[in-house]
Amino acid sequence: MLHYTVVFLVIALIAALFGFGGIAAGAVGIAKILFVVFLVLALASFLFGLVR
Repeated sequence: MLHYTVVFLVIALIAALFGFGGIAAGAVGIAKILFVVFLVLALASFLFGLVR
């Protein structure tokens, strides 16, 4: 999942470089959501690992 976050971040940077503001904003939004989901899942995995 972290891989997809980096991919969308790179897409956003390239889109911003070429002047596609709407596409860049959308890609950054998706990257932020995926990063938050990754953090939540990583934290949950860590906590369940400690419980076991």
